Amino acid sequence: MTDTQAATPTLCRLQLGSELRQIRIRLGLTSTQVVRKLLWSPSKLTRLETGDNATVEPSDIMALCQVYGVDEATAGQLKEYAVVTKTKREWWQSTEYRPIIGPGPRAFLGLESSAAAIHAYNAEYVPGLLQTAEYVRVLHRHAHRGRTDEDIDRMVELRLRRQKVLQRDPPLKFAVVINEAVLLRQVGGPGALKAQLARIAEAAREPSVKVQVVPFKAGVHRSMNGAFSTLRFPDALALKPIVHLEHLADHWVLRRSADVELYEDAFNELQALSPGPQESLSMIENAMKEL
Repeated sequence: MTDTQAATPTLCRLQLGSELRQIRIRLGLTSTQVVRKLLWSPSKLTRLETGDNATVEPSDIMALCQVYGVDEATAGQLKEYAVVTKTKREWWQSTEYRPIIGPGPRAFLGLESSAAAIHAYNAEYVPGLLQTAEYVRVLHRHAHRGRTDEDIDRMVELRLRRQKVLQRDPPLKFAVVINEAVLLRQVGGPGALKAQLARIAEAAREPSVKVQVVPFKAGVHRSMNGAFSTLRFPDALALKPIVHLEHLADHWVLRRSADVELYEDAFNELQALSPGPQESLSMIENAMKEL
């Protein structure tokens, strides 16, 4: 990534962290050695290398470049990445959405928008990237009781804008396994569910989207304790895959290789237990007929 004028803050943050980590490893330096030289806390360097900071101070990057002895051109490029994180904002960081998004969801939105591929398992409801406006509205009214109608409207709009990652160029590669219960749970009533199932069927016909349904008859599986997503990033970012967990109170991200491998294996198992995309599409269409 070289065109920082067109780059998003999230991409700049992730690219910056990736390049800093590669430089440090190439020099044979440990994180401990670096933070001791700069009198930083270990977590500060970790957050920079993983792109977890909302913004990056250009002065911190120049201090790192001095320790690493990088050339002037490289230092300038890295500083530009940091400047973008300070001077530009993602669309979800606008004043319109800020009151309705906590730190966890904000961090996830950046990761989701930058991912090349997402594998998701949903046990109770349709995944966010495939939800209709009416379905979203009903979910938020129950999950966020006490919120104003205006806040709910913003939450619905936010969810629908997120779905643009499926139409971008290149589109996000989205593979999802949903529990058969999702086809039957009447969120918003029969009419709303039928429209929602039609939306899933429409998306499933896109070449970048793969939808499977794990049937009740598949029996026990190791993902029965809840939904999860794994995210993979473009090769150019040199970022390791992560796991995303979402619950009623907040969002969590797991980065440990052993955790990611556990969830990726679980997703592969779900795909093997489920009928293929065409048979799964038939299950969705049959559920629509029942309504």
